[in-house]
Amino acid sequence: MIIADELINWYRNNGRDLPWRHTKDPYIIWLSEIILQQTRVEQGMPYFYRFVESYPNVKAFAEAGEGELLRLWQGLGYYSRVRNMHKAAKMVMSDFECVFPTQYEEVIKLSGVGEYTAAAISSFSINEKKAVLDGNVFRVLSRYFGIDTPINSTSGKKQFLALANEVISDSHPGLYNQAIMDFGATVCKPKAPDCENCVLSLDCVALKNGLVANLPVKIKGKSSRNRYFHYFVVEKEGAYLFAKRGENDVWANMYEFPLIETQQEVSLEELKEQDEYKVYFGDVEIEEIGEPIKHILSHQNIYARFYRVVDEQNNIEKKPSWNYYNSDNLDKLAKHKLIFSFINKYFMN
Repeated sequence: MIIADELINWYRNNGRDLPWRHTKDPYIIWLSEIILQQTRVEQGMPYFYRFVESYPNVKAFAEAGEGELLRLWQGLGYYSRVRNMHKAAKMVMSDFECVFPTQYEEVIKLSGVGEYTAAAISSFSINEKKAVLDGNVFRVLSRYFGIDTPINSTSGKKQFLALANEVISDSHPGLYNQAIMDFGATVCKPKAPDCENCVLSLDCVALKNGLVANLPVKIKGKSSRNRYFHYFVVEKEGAYLFAKRGENDVWANMYEFPLIETQQEVSLEELKEQDEYKVYFGDVEIEEIGEPIKHILSHQNIYARFYRVVDEQNNIEKKPSWNYYNSDNLDKLAKHKLIFSFINKYFMN
């Protein structure tokens, strides 16, 4: 198809030089693909190097402790990704005789691997003819062919998958997949696309009809839930009080400062009237650190406030799950992005 040839030619001259594009190793490709899900290349690059250096092969990854993986991952968010990676690496060791699979039908069996990732790994490693379908590909195809079917609807996913597999290059499927993703990321961007320098502009239906800004169409998801977190920064002889989160909520098993969650936004004085506050902090003096922080997760908006606790008389009623960690041990704890960013801002300067 013309679109495939045009994109491959464009990619050969303009494609970004990224480290994972210089290998056919499915393990390295898998690392890059999972790390870059919902992550910008610039942000994900240091993590990619960090993981390759720490775990150069799938055996090393499978044998790693979850805490260490979470610590290396901290700051990226979506921590279920790295937990699923750990499960997948163990599956490779047990189900695939320690050899990372390359064929689509085998790769997709791995934990955390969906159709897109399986297509990427199989096409990049062995040139299997499987079309990738991510946000960039949806956008390019929707605009080029003028398709207004919502990309997150059942019918839309089927329509675009069929189209993606129809236009993929027969001889260079892996190269084509790289090309269309890179093209969507750098030329056919969500906002301010470079239509003037687009190699597909002559046949782009959206451009001809003034619909570039309207495509692709996406159905709005359900509204997000608001949550209000109050974190208490307690320091004692150079050590800080930390708590480990439970299994059944966001940031499972990650570490954070002791927390009280309220049902709505409350003032400092209202917080002090909460029963939970009275039990654990009583009459100790606290002061707010910095400004409130809004942290957006999938379907949740976290509104976080941080308070410095002055406890010279050791009056805090500590939960059994709260423990003090000095700076050396603190660095080894896997902290979620909200806490990691707060520490970097207020304690690392």
